[in-house]
Amino acid sequence: MTAGRSGSLVNRGPSRLPWIIAALALLIGCAPLPRQAAPPTAVEAPTRPSSFTLQAGELETWNAVGQLLVRQEGVTYQGRSQKLGLYTVDYRGESFFVLTRALVASEEVRTLTTEVRVALHDGATNRSAVATELLAILQARLPAELLRIAALPKPEPAKTKAVVKKKRAVKRAAAK
Repeated sequence: MTAGRSGSLVNRGPSRLPWIIAALALLIGCAPLPRQAAPPTAVEAPTRPSSFTLQAGELETWNAVGQLLVRQEGVTYQGRSQKLGLYTVDYRGESFFVLTRALVASEEVRTLTTEVRVALHDGATNRSAVATELLAILQARLPAELLRIAALPKPEPAKTKAVVKKKRAVKRAAAK
């Protein structure tokens, strides 16, 4: 390297490049991280109702739901369980449960009240358009169906074994 000329390279001793790189790395390492933009929030569609309540007994409601499901066009009735309060149905290509459940008496629930809801086969809430459509049909028609069933003539009570034995004894005595 030549000395004395202006603008020429001059030997200045050990290279400063490693020190400059180390200083820049230190400054970059201490700089705050850029903030991540919040993900855009999706506008949620309003949730469809998956249940409703009705002031009626559980058994009466379960029976009325069954009557409506059997007569509803497009519903294929697959099975039922009175003890579980459920019907398994196919409606418009979708298979799901229609469940009835008595609500426990509380400050809010003072009369016989039953919840009717739709659920998937794993028990999870079913909010599909098809299931909520059938639920809306049931909600609209159940009160009238309950009144129709209540107006039907009541069957005679079943005869107990004691009554049957007594009648047989009376008939035998009369035949002798």
